[in-house]
Amino acid sequence: MRNAVAEPTPHGPSAAVEVRGLAKIYRLGRVDVPALRDVSFRVEPGSFTAVTGVSGSGKSTLLNLVGGLDTASAGSITVMGKDLAQMSRDGLARYRRSGVGMIFQSFNLLSSRTALENVEFPLLFAGVPKAERRERAAALLDQVGLAGRSRHRPIELSGGEQQRVAIARALVNRPSLVLADEPTGNLDSRTAREIVGLLAELNRSRELTILMVTHETALAREFAHAVIRLHDGRVESEEKLR
Repeated sequence: MRNAVAEPTPHGPSAAVEVRGLAKIYRLGRVDVPALRDVSFRVEPGSFTAVTGVSGSGKSTLLNLVGGLDTASAGSITVMGKDLAQMSRDGLARYRRSGVGMIFQSFNLLSSRTALENVEFPLLFAGVPKAERRERAAALLDQVGLAGRSRHRPIELSGGEQQRVAIARALVNRPSLVLADEPTGNLDSRTAREIVGLLAELNRSRELTILMVTHETALAREFAHAVIRLHDGRVESEEKLR
């Protein structure tokens, strides 16, 4: 049984993600608006953890901080033993490029590119040769069930198919951590369940660590190993499910 949310122990294995006393405050004019307040939790390697809560509870802010897309006002985030706050600008760029894979609600696919080209696109920045790019992208499209749709552009794909392309793209650089920000937000209930089920299968088959923000509490409880609930920027509850 995985212990996805537990207090760190001095001699235990390193956490995939360890958040301590995290705070984020936005300045709006003369007013300070706290988005996160003293958030702490731990995610074990190879676990699937969901973060739930109503809109405005701080879920997406948390994911942006863990993804290195924003900086914290206080506290620390350690990913695979590395403190994000101690990384240089180049180090953070490398982390965002290959250490973490991001999946977004709006898919963020390039409309002029085929599914295969969208998946291989991150490999261009990594300097991977064309033949290897194509091979890795094609293998991932096959794994997410889109081998026969690789030449289609986003406009020719359903919402669920577009999200599968986005998932394959998030994995193409072989990250150790995948962050999913409301991956079912633009999908119907049946497709949403398929997508979260696919993430759970990838978690098992590839031993991926997944941290998913979602408003779909029932799906989170069905597939995730642990659920962290945020309320007004604080951790309201943590529950280990399996």
